[in-house]
Amino acid sequence: MDVQTYMLGIGKAARAASRAMAVADTAAKNAALTAMAAAIERAAKVLLRENARDLEAAKTKGLDAAAIDRLTLTPARIEAMADGLRQIAALPDPVGEISNLKYRPTGIQVGQMRVPLGVIGIIYESRPNVTADAAGLCLKSGNAAILRGGSEALHSNQAIAACVQEGLKAAGLPEAAVQVIETSDRAAVGELITMQDYVDVIVPRGGKGLIERLMQESRIPMIKHLHGVCHVYIDDKADFDKALRIADNAKTQRLGTCNTMETLLVARGIADRILPPLCKIYLDKKIELRGDATARAIVPGMKAATEDDWHTEYLDAILSIRVVDGLDAAIEHITRYGSQHTDAIVTEDITRARRFLREVDSSSVMVNASTRFADGYEYGLGAEIGISTDKLHARGPVGLEGLTSLKYVVFGDGHVRG
Repeated sequence: MDVQTYMLGIGKAARAASRAMAVADTAAKNAALTAMAAAIERAAKVLLRENARDLEAAKTKGLDAAAIDRLTLTPARIEAMADGLRQIAALPDPVGEISNLKYRPTGIQVGQMRVPLGVIGIIYESRPNVTADAAGLCLKSGNAAILRGGSEALHSNQAIAACVQEGLKAAGLPEAAVQVIETSDRAAVGELITMQDYVDVIVPRGGKGLIERLMQESRIPMIKHLHGVCHVYIDDKADFDKALRIADNAKTQRLGTCNTMETLLVARGIADRILPPLCKIYLDKKIELRGDATARAIVPGMKAATEDDWHTEYLDAILSIRVVDGLDAAIEHITRYGSQHTDAIVTEDITRARRFLREVDSSSVMVNASTRFADGYEYGLGAEIGISTDKLHARGPVGLEGLTSLKYVVFGDGHVRG
């Protein structure tokens, strides 16, 4: 395969399809999503068979247990994919919505209309369900999508792509509105991220290595986050029970997600009371603890944290713990070591809570809640394409509105400028 020629064809087809998708009505988009969901359910046996081929190859290559888990499709996960598409169909269509319409002194009305971004390239690893999720979100927001999944999920992704194509065809929408790249050649990624004539934005969903590569090589704007070094700060005005629940959940509810707490900060005034019972919870759940000198003095047996630990997104059963003098020191630590993803404070002091909200420069900042809530579904977006720690164009969980932009619209009645 000539990858450059292949990708050029993909790009041209996507650009043409994006024009049709931008004017597609809501009923057609919802019909396509519903048909995709039904096709996925009908093809469950095929999806499991193709996924088994990927899993066999992954085990031969020696992928670790976490990677195998991300790659695995089960009947429940297949049903969840179908349900996810139906949930997207049930969401309000953002395209064409006019807001902030106001009369100007001249008599014209000026407002803003929500419009699709155009062609979205999504590069992701491991999880085949992203193929269905990304297709559904891009479709409902009126965009065309070029999807490049990881080589380890090639057969699974192609099987899901066939269901997506079936849904588009059933609704009378262009099949090129969602294209899943068929080659595992890494050169396809290099082509995709430099096709600025055909692709409007890139959304990477994968490990730090992938995103660092794209940041260096892409000529196209990206919606991304590099890593999630998330913090929970337990203030000395915290409610004891709330602090235990939140700090436990933020770390142990699920280890391998970008909104999982990686560093716990504890105010010195409460450290000797909160750390022993909290660390017992962690140790009972097999979490390895790495602390500063004060934390280790309170909980003997804890490993010593290094400077690298404060920077690290573990995505594993490891937690760094630091005892800080108070709110100022906690904010200073988060500013220095955080990744502007998600950070939380546990406190009953409303003034400190407001300071934390205002001064911590992250895409999600929380008071008395687990960082695990940083999620499109939990925020009421219905679904998300990913989390953005950028400040432009979207920040935090990116749902349908994050896959659109705004243009100004003006209404007049023969008005001319004097």
